[in-house]
Amino acid sequence: MTWNLNEDRPIWIQLKEQLGKQIVAGRFGCGQRLPSVRDLAREAGVNPNTMQRALAALDQDGLTTTNRTSGRCVTEDESIIARLRDELAETIVRSYLDAMAEMGYSKEEAAEKIVNSR
Repeated sequence: MTWNLNEDRPIWIQLKEQLGKQIVAGRFGCGQRLPSVRDLAREAGVNPNTMQRALAALDQDGLTTTNRTSGRCVTEDESIIARLRDELAETIVRSYLDAMAEMGYSKEEAAEKIVNSR
């Protein structure tokens, strides 16, 4: 997995977001066991405590569950994953529409750009 981290926001939030995107994209399926905190931290080039904080936030959101004996797994509740996928899509669309509005495009014109780009 390629990690894109920058200094503009807390690293643990970026890790949480990127792991969440990987889950909704299907890299980690429902019920699948995630790599260990140490393995993920090593892969991302961050402190294990930072990765643990990101994973704990995913637990709080219900996207992952932790079992002391078997590690951390993606939720088996597909509705949670579908909800996050929809939220991410809305964020992307809002960002696109805001950027297009800054350039003077209406929502209709921005939508037309999408349709014509294919």
